Amino acid sequence: MSAVVRFDGFTKRYGGQVAVEGLDFEVGAGRVVGLLGPNGAGKSTALRGLVGLLRPTSGSATLFGQPFEELRSPARRVGVHMDGIGFETGITGRRHLEICALSAGVPRSRVDAVLEEVGLGDAGGKRVGKYSTGMRQRLGLASALIGEPELLVLDEPANGLDPEGIRWLRRFVRRFAEAGGTVLLSNHQLAEMAQTVDEVVVIRRRTLFAGTLDMLTEGGAHDLEERFFELLDAEHAEHAEREANASGTAVSRA
Repeated sequence: MSAVVRFDGFTKRYGGQVAVEGLDFEVGAGRVVGLLGPNGAGKSTALRGLVGLLRPTSGSATLFGQPFEELRSPARRVGVHMDGIGFETGITGRRHLEICALSAGVPRSRVDAVLEEVGLGDAGGKRVGKYSTGMRQRLGLASALIGEPELLVLDEPANGLDPEGIRWLRRFVRRFAEAGGTVLLSNHQLAEMAQTVDEVVVIRRRTLFAGTLDMLTEGGAHDLEERFFELLDAEHAEHAEREANASGTAVSRA
């Protein structure tokens, strides 16, 4: 199984503050992989580094064996929807997607196709400023799909979706993978992730776990939430021990 996404020692620091350090994991073709971690764990930093929105301090993140900026026709390889990236509210959803299609170099006919695909077929002529949060999430997903990519990178795509929308998103992601696509997504809704992903990567500034969901839950003997918090608690205890040892060494030297 070839690696579509690879993080190799990926580290990002802002001055003396570490956002992520030494991230190591892969995403194989045709897989749905969930990137999990508490707020401030570095999930968005990792995804932004992957799609070229920031440069790592050290290490690398590659797609199809290359940094994002070296991909030819990137919109046809990677579809990106990042939480917090806004839209021009004065234009219609259809016009937004027409601009995306022009940028990606795909026919305008893709616009109506992706509007239907994400359930916005009747809302394309509506100004984005009138969209609900859930509709904007669907528009963001439509933007990611415009180039018919092989890989989707989605940062919190379920935010603002109602239960029906979350169920629709889960089915959409699974269909995309079953058709040969690959998905890397972050989501803080653990119960939903347990129904969606094949593999899990848990981070809190560094990689705490990377492997199959079945491996993490021991074949369903434990639920994802239970194992997630066990990993965080173990990491917290290790961090406290390191701090205590460092403090003791400093005292002995003094």
